[in-house]
Amino acid sequence: MIQITPQQTILVSVEPVDFRNGVDGLAAICRSSLKQDPFSGKLFVFTNRLRTSIKILVYDGQGYWLCMKRFSKGRLAWWPKEKEQDLPYHELLASQLQILLYQGSPEGAKIPDDWRKIKPLKLEVIEISEPQFLEFPYNSKEAKPQES
Repeated sequence: MIQITPQQTILVSVEPVDFRNGVDGLAAICRSSLKQDPFSGKLFVFTNRLRTSIKILVYDGQGYWLCMKRFSKGRLAWWPKEKEQDLPYHELLASQLQILLYQGSPEGAKIPDDWRKIKPLKLEVIEISEPQFLEFPYNSKEAKPQES
């Protein structure tokens, strides 16, 4: 099962894709059109030309998940139309994706701000040259008493 979490990056392709594409075809679109690595763990969201279906592609570390939702009635109410800052994708929050999956408009929805933004973990690299050992003169049998 795919769990969509607030820290995941969700990229919505601006251009519709041919839904005959499977995992390999959509991964190729991620690389060529979106200029993104399909192995990154990001969720890639695509629609067809008629906007009657959505496909989501994500890599979970062991393999790809490809999910499709075909709407029983109607079409998507919203889809990004223009390339934002010359990018071929539009970034969404997890809560906005949930609205989109129910044929709503994430731009018009009143979603409260996150209480506290989730920050990526920053790891510090500690360099260790050579191990250093402290000498304790009174904690071994070989220790000699200090002369006074």
